[in-house]
Amino acid sequence: MTSRTKIVPFVIVLITSLALPSVSFAQVKVIISGGFSAAYRELLPDFERTSGITVTTTSGGSVGNGPNTIGAQIRRGVPADVVILAREGLKDLIAEGHIVKGTDIDLARSLIGVIVRAGAPKPDISTVEALKQTLLRAKSVAMSSSTSGVYLTTVLFPKLGIANEMKDKISSDGAAAVGRGEAELGLQQVSEVLAVPGVQYVGTIPEEIQYVTTYAAAVVNGSSQVDPAKRLIAFLSSARATTAISKSGMEPLAKK
Repeated sequence: MTSRTKIVPFVIVLITSLALPSVSFAQVKVIISGGFSAAYRELLPDFERTSGITVTTTSGGSVGNGPNTIGAQIRRGVPADVVILAREGLKDLIAEGHIVKGTDIDLARSLIGVIVRAGAPKPDISTVEALKQTLLRAKSVAMSSSTSGVYLTTVLFPKLGIANEMKDKISSDGAAAVGRGEAELGLQQVSEVLAVPGVQYVGTIPEEIQYVTTYAAAVVNGSSQVDPAKRLIAFLSSARATTAISKSGMEPLAKK
């Protein structure tokens, strides 16, 4: 083989790689909240394999005043191309100008569900009154400090007239505390509790007092990877993602 023959394949590979940088070398940074994480983890390998885009992922809460919420991270300049979080938190980021206009897409809806430790009797939560009595009897109740937890503590418990009774038995460590035996009852979004080890799922709270969380994705202003970021969001909001989203306990909002 001549030196010219050896050089030609190398040149072809080099030209090809330079011609397709957005596919071959794109790297997208995502910050995601817990509610959509189970579906996202299942879908991500397929997206990376079929798109050639590499994705790195970190996490944060959708709402709240803590330093590690997604909003707090974006405001202090943590690098990100895509955020995936509850609409409540995304609305604030949009209003503050942190999101590329028109890139926000709803992905899924999630309801609040109840869990107990594996092997424990399932309590009655079939009616509002039954749920109220179950909550009053429980020695400890775990929930998240994010969207659903805020609703439970600031809206539902006062509405049921049990805010004072619940105050000293609430744990904000999340549903995993039930699996560890640190809490008797857990109330959190279904998509966050189904994969928790050591627990059994009881069901959703009654429809009359249910709180629906909509998860959405958007491109962050200042991203250098806008097109790959849009491709990831399109994948997560496509019909291709519906099975994983449903499996995780959420209702898909895929484009028809």
